[in-house]
Amino acid sequence: MSTVSIQELQLNSSALLDRVEAGERIAVSRSGRVVAELRPLVEDNGKPRPFGLCAGAFIVPDDFDAPLPEDFLEGLVG
Repeated sequence: MSTVSIQELQLNSSALLDRVEAGERIAVSRSGRVVAELRPLVEDNGKPRPFGLCAGAFIVPDDFDAPLPEDFLEGLVG
């Protein structure tokens, strides 16, 4: 990843955006510290994600919506 200063971004924004559009990621620095990143956007294909995409990836326990224990709740209040 290349790093450019804010001044360079202001002077060459069109050329830098051409590089980003081509797939390059560019870090932008101010006073030698990176403060932002320019990167290409991932295009949405317009199709909805399939139902059940993560089916089986995790299991919801039977007591998921059971009340929390009193001693735990007291610890939250302080």
